[in-house]
Amino acid sequence: MKTLHDLHRPLGATGLMVSPLGLGTVKLGRDQGVKYPSGFTIPDDRDAANLLALAQELGINLIDTAPAYGHSEERLGKLLRGQRDNWIIVSKVGEEFESGQSRHDFSPQHTRFSVERSLKLLGTDCIDLVLVHSDGQDVEILKDTGVYETLDALKREGAIRAFGLSGKTVEGGLLALDKGDCAMVTYNLNEQSERQVIDHAATLGKAILIKKALASGHVCLDSGVDPVQASFELVFGHPGVASAIIGTINPLHLSHNVRVAVSVIQSRR
Repeated sequence: MKTLHDLHRPLGATGLMVSPLGLGTVKLGRDQGVKYPSGFTIPDDRDAANLLALAQELGINLIDTAPAYGHSEERLGKLLRGQRDNWIIVSKVGEEFESGQSRHDFSPQHTRFSVERSLKLLGTDCIDLVLVHSDGQDVEILKDTGVYETLDALKREGAIRAFGLSGKTVEGGLLALDKGDCAMVTYNLNEQSERQVIDHAATLGKAILIKKALASGHVCLDSGVDPVQASFELVFGHPGVASAIIGTINPLHLSHNVRVAVSVIQSRR
């Protein structure tokens, strides 16, 4: 079985080592207002635990969650009990999802409240990476709300190890890297407008996480070409990329994604 165990790489300059694929967990906690091509059922605890065990067996050590992912953090806190040292956990601040609607709050007070709540729900005394969950106004959020300054203070206090932005613009991504540790950007076969942010990260030695590497399941190619392979050849063809977050709850898809990622990464060595 091909695994990612021997392919972990640095998450920028954070001192953390992460698997090239991370597991996104929105589907563990939320089935409303999600942009996937087909519906799904939130897995029960047994299926969720089996998925996490498979991810670990396949060499995945990076897990991505957020307050806006419904019950994801709370479930992970229970499912990962006793396993904290095996995982690099990414969570977020700024977006809440309640009664089927998103709302955003980037104030220092809410940022601190959100991190403290995530620590409690996840059952940990430190979150490895906290990202600002942008509503699209990246530059204004970083310059005017105090969210980055609050995350920097929480980092100095030891509540988080690193911070950054999950943004939507090139300008926001560049600013996020200059003042923080990481940018999470969209980069796939359909959307490559944020490539400049990845280039910038490579020159700074900062971290890049990729979201929507498979275009949330919407990647379409001519028949005969594996869309997962083509997507990973693009993503892992850039030296600035640390890891791509894949949000599947299907064990077969997860295994296939890892198998393809291993082949693509090893072929580039």
